[in-house]
Amino acid sequence: MIVELEITAMAHGGSGIGRLDGRVVFCPGVIPGDVVNAEIVDDSKKSMWRAQALSIVTPSPHRVAHVWPEADMSRPFDQRAGGADYGHIDLPYQRELKTDILRDSLIRFGGLSAEELSDVAVKAAPGDDERGGLGWRTRVTLHANAEGQLGPYAERTHTVIPVENLPLASRAIATSGVLNASYEGTQNVRVVDTSGSGVRLVIDEQKPADIIERVGGKEFGLSDQSFWQVHHSAPALLSEAVVRAVDASLVFADANNADLYSGVGLLGHALASVSTDRLRLQAVESDEKALGYVSENLADVADVIPVAARVDQWLKNQVRNLQPGEKSAWSRATVILDPPRSGAKAEATSALAALGVGQIIYVACDPVALGRDAKALIGFGYEMVFLEAWDLFPHTHHMETIATFIKR
Repeated sequence: MIVELEITAMAHGGSGIGRLDGRVVFCPGVIPGDVVNAEIVDDSKKSMWRAQALSIVTPSPHRVAHVWPEADMSRPFDQRAGGADYGHIDLPYQRELKTDILRDSLIRFGGLSAEELSDVAVKAAPGDDERGGLGWRTRVTLHANAEGQLGPYAERTHTVIPVENLPLASRAIATSGVLNASYEGTQNVRVVDTSGSGVRLVIDEQKPADIIERVGGKEFGLSDQSFWQVHHSAPALLSEAVVRAVDASLVFADANNADLYSGVGLLGHALASVSTDRLRLQAVESDEKALGYVSENLADVADVIPVAARVDQWLKNQVRNLQPGEKSAWSRATVILDPPRSGAKAEATSALAALGVGQIIYVACDPVALGRDAKALIGFGYEMVFLEAWDLFPHTHHMETIATFIKR
């Protein structure tokens, strides 16, 4: 069924919202202010349908030429490259939309008031506007089709879309020639642009290799398959944001401080740098390969206790084994929480509250998950005293947010 939709709002996840006969219709590739012809592709729910835009009837004033031709609406929707779902929106308005979505998520899911969030804004990373929001990705995952051509998947599919360029990729990746070779018989090619070890290709399940990443004057060792922030400015920017987020008067070097979902220790190093004394830090990470780098990366600032475990299970065990004499060590603790997109969830937030952790620095890549976890922590007697948001994923719907929760 082909319909005409007026798009009135943006949903978290990259889709615009229109209404048809009282139903909410989610449609990607559009902007508030657009009027589009769209095909209904999912009408299985009574109150909510999904559509794909086919053509523009009246464009939003914020619509621009897509930064990635292979993702443009001029192509059939099942042949549009995924990974740049805001690429048709001018950059300043992208951030307005993200700010609105962040505020709405914290109000609807977090129970915060509009007044508390009036000064919140998703900010650009330095230099991104000058580059048009391009050239920032230092990690790109591509997939090979049967002929060995590389490209991303189309949105919500496993259909490989061969592409001729990678406009969001760093210059080193974009000029590496990776798209010019054939990878017949390969499934995935991950291209990694490091600040200390050049460009690496990781093909399928090849053996991990050590690399170096530099953040300011600090070198971090990691694997070419370890998690690392994607935006080239993100490691330094988030480290600086964590330092701003921490109340240094509540950092006690000998407490049960923890870096949860620690990765290779980037944010744990930022926390340790705030302490006037050498920090005791439990680094909890389910990826044992990443955990192997943490002690060395933090050797200059912290005494690290590496723990290979799922964060929720580890926290549950800490609560189960909590002794009366340990309560002070937890109430004086600062914990960094950097969960995946799904958030920390109830088991982790309730455990942190049960332990009585004094200060939580939450680094979130999903505003709805942050809202849900914030509501839980506030319900347990925490106050959100700090909030910053950064557009570390230009031309996509993603953002990064840093919040501080203090036990009152």
